Amino acid sequence: MLQTDDFLEIDDLTPAELDHVLDRAVAIRSGDEEARLPDQTLGMIFEKPSTRTRASFETGMTDLGGHAMFLGPDDLQLGHGEPLRDTARVLGNYVDGLMARLFDHEDLEVIAEYADCPVINGLTDDAHPCQTLADLLTIHERFDCDDVEVAWVGDGNNVGQSFVVGAAMAGIDVTVATPPEYAMDESVFERAADFGADPDVTTDPEAAVAGADVVYTDVWISMGQEEQREEKLAAFEGFQLNEDLLGGTDAKVMHCLPAHRGEEITNDVLESDRAIAWQQAENRLHAQKALLVELME
Repeated sequence: MLQTDDFLEIDDLTPAELDHVLDRAVAIRSGDEEARLPDQTLGMIFEKPSTRTRASFETGMTDLGGHAMFLGPDDLQLGHGEPLRDTARVLGNYVDGLMARLFDHEDLEVIAEYADCPVINGLTDDAHPCQTLADLLTIHERFDCDDVEVAWVGDGNNVGQSFVVGAAMAGIDVTVATPPEYAMDESVFERAADFGADPDVTTDPEAAVAGADVVYTDVWISMGQEEQREEKLAAFEGFQLNEDLLGGTDAKVMHCLPAHRGEEITNDVLESDRAIAWQQAENRLHAQKALLVELME
């Protein structure tokens, strides 16, 4: 059992609980555990479209013996007059758990406050803790976490912020390289420090990848930022994961997907033996199934 009722940020878990969820994910994937959520329903609220989040949660609930209900922008009263807290109260009485993929993190907190069931963050503009579970599971499978160096190169976005805190909880050393105007919020490093971590921070991507075992990136232009495209492309010059940047290393490459090939990463790198993004994507399913069991069973 987890101490938390909801999973809004990666550090809603303790380090011991994080290890437990990852261990359970390995057991579920290997077939050592049977369906654990028979006749339970997960409501899935989507303000943002998704491939991996919807497919992994829906398949996961089916595998666990339950059911997932997709609730898109046109299926709910969100933004159409009904207060969010009222929607949360009603849905919390219908379903056994809620997963929400939203823009505003504060909206997620409202849902968690008023819904009488576990609430899971499927992504907000501030955090993507479910992706971090999959990331850490992937690194655990490939490396000794006590002796692995990870470089985050690119935008200091929601994925990167959750990953830095999760890596600190797992004892993984991280170097963060971002343009100065797209740095991570200082509170992220303060939260990492709570777990004894002191991530290196730089604006030099070459320095970040030197000696790294894993280099992780994400899109530079996230959903809803299309009007910033030209500005961001200019700011991120030199941060692309390509063979010029990675050629002197044996580093594996992670990407949470979808990838904008030719922007933050080249097609050659993403299609190379370096890339473990597809393992990451698969691990969304296994990690989330473990999380669902822990929160809803």
